[in-house]
Amino acid sequence: MAQINAYLTFAGKCREAMTFYQECLGGELEFIVIEDSPMAENFPPALQKNILHASLAKGDMVFMATDMVGPDGMVKGNNVSLTITCDSEEQMNNYFSALSANGNVTHPLEDFFAGRMGSLVDKFGMYWSVFYDKQSGQ
Repeated sequence: MAQINAYLTFAGKCREAMTFYQECLGGELEFIVIEDSPMAENFPPALQKNILHASLAKGDMVFMATDMVGPDGMVKGNNVSLTITCDSEEQMNNYFSALSANGNVTHPLEDFFAGRMGSLVDKFGMYWSVFYDKQSGQ
């Protein structure tokens, strides 16, 4: 079953913020730092210590975060998005197509080290990422 999770953007404060949330809520906290990821060569030296992806999980509660900010920088509304983790590539394609209708694709669907994903802003101005992990089937 597909799952929707909150995805927060902190523009350089991700580690501090997510550590705070772990202290408040408990759970398992994981970070992927840019310099330790297979995508490191795609980023300038100034960003290498930033958090590419973080997740905090406790039971059924999961939320994720990043330091990565889009080309417009932090603006009201883009610091929180919803991420759909899909069960299949077909489901991912269908959700992405439906949500992007009359909206704006900000990052087209593409493969990367952790699976396949894309991002968009829907016609109501809501930020979405759609993800499918080819290796685990999610």
